[in-house]
Amino acid sequence: MPSISESNTSLAGDEQLITRPTESVAVEAIDVTATPEVDVLGIPLGLIDYEQTLDWIDAKVAAGTPGYVCVCNVHTVTSAAEDPELRRALLESSLNVPDGQPLVWALNALGHGLDDRVYGPELMARACARSAQTGQRLYLYGGRNQGALVQLALNLRTRYPGVKIVGGYSPPHRPLTGEERAAVISEINHSRADVVWVGIGVPKQEKWMAQMRSELEAPILIGVGAAFDFHAGLVPQAPPWMQDIGLEWAYRLAQEPRRLWRRYTRYNPRFVHAFGRQLLEHRRELRRSDRTSA
Repeated sequence: MPSISESNTSLAGDEQLITRPTESVAVEAIDVTATPEVDVLGIPLGLIDYEQTLDWIDAKVAAGTPGYVCVCNVHTVTSAAEDPELRRALLESSLNVPDGQPLVWALNALGHGLDDRVYGPELMARACARSAQTGQRLYLYGGRNQGALVQLALNLRTRYPGVKIVGGYSPPHRPLTGEERAAVISEINHSRADVVWVGIGVPKQEKWMAQMRSELEAPILIGVGAAFDFHAGLVPQAPPWMQDIGLEWAYRLAQEPRRLWRRYTRYNPRFVHAFGRQLLEHRRELRRSDRTSA
């Protein structure tokens, strides 16, 4: 099974606040016992920023407690309504972070004050920069093909000197055979990775993490989708101003119309309609509560 290993590091050189309990770990004062979350379309999203997410990851790695993180956008939470396996993966995850700007707006419309999203590519970049200092061991699972994965690893090692990428594998675009699955599990466990970064797209990556969680020794798995393509230099990212006003989807659609047009024409309107209903019910509940307390 072709892979990237540590030995070839040069590469050719009810909108109530909810919590999901986890084990208590004291690492740099970060409390991972109760990450505040709010439901959007029935999916719990963390009220969390980049630094808090990185601290959460570090605490879980230090404790060695297994979990996985889903980086969620409109497509993720909306398609979960019609995909029971995806929905189950999101509900069983350790943490879901709001990757899409519209999800930040949705959370704030429900009465919360998030200043920014936790954008998958940026989270991965910041995590690599931090891990270059801490020595955290990273494994890369995904990419369009093995060549793209090698380029990703090379770019990350160039941008973040000292980052420890201890292995990588680009799976075939089909379900793994039993033999391939066993080989992946063996390689990742043998690498002694602390974090497995997963870039195989929604909903495959969420389902993969849920299915593989019990088999892998790495404390944390994180699904970041297109971050692999962006950091490998295969696909350009939207300008910051487009990201800030929630138009990253339009930029990506212009870059890859044949692959993405069905996703955006199907799920964006569904999200607006479904969240509109959730927001109306939320406001009705607030009015009922106000009348009761008056």
